[in-house]
Amino acid sequence: MAVAGAGDWVCRVADVPGGVLVGHDGSACAREALRWAAGLAARAGWDLHVLRAWQLTSAPRPATWEPGFVPPLTDWEQAVRQELWAQIAAGGLDPRLPVTCHVAYGAATPRLLESATHADLLVVGSRGRRGFTGRVLGSTSDRCVRHAPCPVTVVWSSSRRARR
Repeated sequence: MAVAGAGDWVCRVADVPGGVLVGHDGSACAREALRWAAGLAARAGWDLHVLRAWQLTSAPRPATWEPGFVPPLTDWEQAVRQELWAQIAAGGLDPRLPVTCHVAYGAATPRLLESATHADLLVVGSRGRRGFTGRVLGSTSDRCVRHAPCPVTVVWSSSRRARR
């Protein structure tokens, strides 16, 4: 599925035909979930798919942005993709592991759930960027556990484990 914006089309659902799908929002929990998912994918011989859901309020500013001009959605999508690739590269993953990067326009939970339809496993961090102190699970991980079309693993942050 795609959405039109100023004559351009951006992805709303990632095509994940199988393997491990991991949600990544740039948070510390997401980095730990990525490393955990990559380790499992490598051991199991599965493909690794990394998905960043984005909206204009959460996207990095594209290079074409300037005061008084709002770039087309495809420019924002490209900026999100570049930032995600940089974060994956900084993750210290095994360079032999094939990784597919996906970006999907919209709120995280529906993008993850719709994209996980054919995945063998969905991996999410326990809390994302907007986590509230004291909550056991963030809202996205909670909804994924309850509604995903495949098994879900929630990766707890090492900093969270240390506080318990």
